[in-house]
Amino acid sequence: MQTELPDVGDPAPTFTLPDADGSPVSLADFAGQRVIVYFYPAAMTPGCTTQACDFSAAKGELDTAGYTVLGISPDAPAKLATFAEKSDLSITLLSDADRSVMQAYGAFGEKKNYGKIVQGVIRSTFVVGPDGRIEQAWRNVKATGHVARVLKELGLAA
Repeated sequence: MQTELPDVGDPAPTFTLPDADGSPVSLADFAGQRVIVYFYPAAMTPGCTTQACDFSAAKGELDTAGYTVLGISPDAPAKLATFAEKSDLSITLLSDADRSVMQAYGAFGEKKNYGKIVQGVIRSTFVVGPDGRIEQAWRNVKATGHVARVLKELGLAA
């Protein structure tokens, strides 16, 4: 079990994961750029769809400001492809089937779900800077309104 969660200023855990087409995508592919890495529990569920659609709606603004968005869930690439198509998503979705990347970021573990303690994905968002270090971290967030908060805290919205 992990003892230290990566925090602001720490090197971001590196990864290579398959995208919705099964092609490998590495955090290293974006060296020198800012990347928003967000973790969500399951494609095609209401909260996760809201969050993915909000990130897609903000993609133009984020692109202009130099941010790339990577959404990571334990879903298989085929399910991610269906999710992206059904929800008309424009962001990159990645599959972390064994949840190893989620664990490295502290985005998988014990959480409360309807009053019960369960093991699961902890909805979290990180900004990885051009130097590969974590610049921002939001843990255990709610899907609704989260993207607006991210945009505001990044200085991209009023």
